Amino acid sequence: MNSVKIKSYAKINLTLEIQGVENGFHLLDSVVANVDLYDTIYLKKKKGQHSNVVMHGMDSETIPPERNNALKAAEAFSAAFGTDGAEITVWKDIPIGAGLGGSSADIVGVLNGMARLYGIEDREKLKSLADSLGSDTGYMLNGGFARIQGRGEKVCSMPLQNRLYFLLICPKSSVSAGACYQKYDELPHTLEWRESQTEACLQALTKNDLNGVGAALTNDLYVSALHLNEDVQAAYEQARSFSPMGVTMSGSGSAVLALFETKELCQWAKSRYKGKFRTYVVKTVIPDYTGKKKKGLLWKNPYRLSEEEQALLDGE
Repeated sequence: MNSVKIKSYAKINLTLEIQGVENGFHLLDSVVANVDLYDTIYLKKKKGQHSNVVMHGMDSETIPPERNNALKAAEAFSAAFGTDGAEITVWKDIPIGAGLGGSSADIVGVLNGMARLYGIEDREKLKSLADSLGSDTGYMLNGGFARIQGRGEKVCSMPLQNRLYFLLICPKSSVSAGACYQKYDELPHTLEWRESQTEACLQALTKNDLNGVGAALTNDLYVSALHLNEDVQAAYEQARSFSPMGVTMSGSGSAVLALFETKELCQWAKSRYKGKFRTYVVKTVIPDYTGKKKKGLLWKNPYRLSEEEQALLDGE
């Protein structure tokens, strides 16, 4: 295999609760999932350990090489596994600075792509490498529904197949994650015990209780983001105006997500949106980054008759 193409999916936070601070890092408890908004990453083998990255879309062309996380991931991979590098092209569709994991998606897209290029199957070592490159990259390496804790490195994957539909409203103005956490520390917080919305969300997902999921949507960083970017509140209020089942902000912002019962209701809300922000209709997905074909999923002949149709044809 000399080249590979990877779709690396955005993530959303259904809940984000801050449990405290340890060694200067905020400890999180969060339910996350992937949605079908993705960056496309093309990788081709390149002699030598140095890689090259070309970016397209979402104003990513101006990112300098020393700040390009896709390039950092490629060179970290080559150093960790002793492989050659890659010629990498990234087509971005995930908004930057929106709390949707766009940078992490590029990191794990490169890691998963290079693992396939060079036949690396050590997912545990790959997870450790991902953790060293970002807080939520360990989760995004495999994706799906999960509960993440600590700095984001503690990942408990949930065997859920729920299909959730959201309208995403994404201001072009971003929110700095570092500044958002700093503002959170500056603001007063109640010390009273509160019920875990993360637990409530997981229970609702397990029961396929959409109303329960909507009621549990929460983000402890929302007020902090409001202080940094007034567009977040505007997006939130616009989302609420369509009477969804629940609304929350993803990550540290600025994207806001509104949960609806069906794709059609999301499309209805999008068609009536009159604001200035970008909007997307998305659904949750379960990625497969291994490139391996799943056993038992055979091609089905679309022209083959069902048992009922065959019985009618035979006059039974």
